[in-house]
Amino acid sequence: MRHDPVEHLIGLLAKLPGLGRRSARRAVLRMLGEPHSRMLPLADALRAAAEAVRACARCGNLDSQSPCRICTDPARDQASICVVEGVAELWALERAHAHHGLYHVLGGTLSALGGVRPEDLSIQPLIARVAEGGVAEVILALPATVDGAATGHVLAERLAASGIRVTRLAQGVPMGGALDVLDDGTLAAALKARRLV
Repeated sequence: MRHDPVEHLIGLLAKLPGLGRRSARRAVLRMLGEPHSRMLPLADALRAAAEAVRACARCGNLDSQSPCRICTDPARDQASICVVEGVAELWALERAHAHHGLYHVLGGTLSALGGVRPEDLSIQPLIARVAEGGVAEVILALPATVDGAATGHVLAERLAASGIRVTRLAQGVPMGGALDVLDDGTLAAALKARRLV
């Protein structure tokens, strides 16, 4: 039986996050309608990205240069490092224009069940960056999960000797959130993190 290139392409696209077989089929159909203006440029861009993009040796971000554009941007606040679980979180903060300093990608969070230990994460490089000097604050932008909290605790403990300020993202009621639909943990965190108005 011959290999069907269309079904193969649909199968590959369907493996991407947010795309099922129906969405992949629609995308392939659209690309096949205009292969020279849609499909071939996409193939070229995929090949170029696969060959050029790599992890930044300093922070772990993905870029075509190392150190990445964020690390080498002189307009960034060099005294502030925001620690994130992965590149997706870094990109989300950048999209929101929420942080104007530097970043550090851990590559995950600690997980007793998953067997992820501190030495499996990029913790030591973070400690080394702080030890170089010039850092005044490390912001822990980790998930509000048990694993995220455990990771934050380990980081705070290891950074304590440096004397720098270690903060974490506020947790609680989201904008537009109704109290009766929030889970108990979110409500408890919101009450705990309350502030003067």
